[in-house]
Amino acid sequence: MSETLKKIRDFMENMGIPGRDGYDLPTSDKSFPDGAKWRIEIAGVERASTLEAMIAESKKRDVVVHRAIGTVGGSTFCDFQELKDMAQMAKDEKIELIMTTGHRKAWDTGAKENSTWEGAMQGMRLRGSDNISYHIADIMRNVEAGFRGFLVYDEGVLSIVSKMRAEGLLPKETVFKFSVFGGYCSAAGAKVVESMGVNSLNPLSDVSLPILSGIRKAVDIPLDVYTIVVDSFGGMYRAYETPEIARVASPVYFKFEPGSSEADIYKPWMFESYHQDFIREKVKIASVVQEIMAKHAPELKTSPKGPADLVLPVA
Repeated sequence: MSETLKKIRDFMENMGIPGRDGYDLPTSDKSFPDGAKWRIEIAGVERASTLEAMIAESKKRDVVVHRAIGTVGGSTFCDFQELKDMAQMAKDEKIELIMTTGHRKAWDTGAKENSTWEGAMQGMRLRGSDNISYHIADIMRNVEAGFRGFLVYDEGVLSIVSKMRAEGLLPKETVFKFSVFGGYCSAAGAKVVESMGVNSLNPLSDVSLPILSGIRKAVDIPLDVYTIVVDSFGGMYRAYETPEIARVASPVYFKFEPGSSEADIYKPWMFESYHQDFIREKVKIASVVQEIMAKHAPELKTSPKGPADLVLPVA
């Protein structure tokens, strides 16, 4: 190794950032508060009827869903009573429900990010202060409906809502999950958003085991790791990697998001029956991963239903 690289890597280590990815794949000594190494997260609870279908399918297949991601198409497509009904169901079933609120980036008047190459590299950040205020207003609408967990993908928004939480403008128990659309895929980036107050991080879907290991060394927050992902994100299905992912990166939430692209599968004008059928398939895939974990890594424990550290809706 050159002297230059050694100086850089030593400097990174002094910042609490691994100088290299974790190629030796050490076993993580971190876990959820109850000692569990992994949990299940299901995305795409678009409507109250979708949540009903997910709950019924999880009971049928004996799958414990610890956390769900709601209204990926945007909670502004749900009326207030529907939001309250979803909050009540999630509370009753002891499921932490992370809501995806509007104003969404895809609704902005600017479409530059939809262009190929340069436009695509500019990121899913909200454009201007007006859109940020709309986005936070919808978070507060969801707080009023009873929710206490929200997806964020914009560091500027995160800086504001974290301060609002600290100063009491948002409930102190509110949690924020940083989205895959933030594009983070390194220990350095993970450490930045953790320092800004995020409660869990969804790294890019194709990060290797050594990169996951490096991220885990740098941060304490749970990592939300795709087990299966839409084709537009690469389409990988990492079912048999889950034992190693849980071993080196725990605590982790295993995520399940099959399909063509998020733009397709979460179109809000799809029939409610479509969302119901689709989420049943996600629970089925989760049951396969649950089976693999039980067979190949029984020593890596999962949480029972409703662990005490989950932040449930207030209905």
